[in-house]
Amino acid sequence: MTDIAGPDSPPGRAMRRIVIVGTTGSGKSVLAEGLARRLSLPPIELDALFWMPGWQPALIELFRYRVETATQANDWIIVGNYSQVRDLVWGRADTLIWLDFPLPLVLWRLLRRTVRRVISREDLWDTGNRESVRRSFFSRQSILLWALKTHRRNRERFNADIESGIYGELDVRVFRSPGALRRWIRNLAPARA
Repeated sequence: MTDIAGPDSPPGRAMRRIVIVGTTGSGKSVLAEGLARRLSLPPIELDALFWMPGWQPALIELFRYRVETATQANDWIIVGNYSQVRDLVWGRADTLIWLDFPLPLVLWRLLRRTVRRVISREDLWDTGNRESVRRSFFSRQSILLWALKTHRRNRERFNADIESGIYGELDVRVFRSPGALRRWIRNLAPARA
């Protein structure tokens, strides 16, 4: 059984292979960037390995190959929830950080991020993919709709997978508020130079 540590408890061991999960818009990528700087670990976005130009998903074989290659390194922070590669990511991680924030907070963050990306025309993952008003708000591919559909499902699935222990002895950190996450980060020792 995997032990789920409280957010205020210190890391149980060195964190060298970290996976960050949570509903779309919870702040996974921002956390990964901060931890990457603090711990000197390279961040890897599963979205960057999955999405091809024109919002086309990579074939599952290619996606799994990309993730397999990325997780062969000794040190990394992987961001994302893709069940197609959970065995590769969670099975090789030593630490799992789950941002289990309330849905209203997640939706607010996601709305702000989406509006910023639409206005800036940000190129996502060097693919030429950009969020648009139509795609983000008025389509079946709406990122906000996706967050609404997956928030509860993610919570149930992550709980079940963590409790099952099938991914080994992960040091699991569950954060239910940004404040708890900030306190935990403040107590992390930075990487040695």
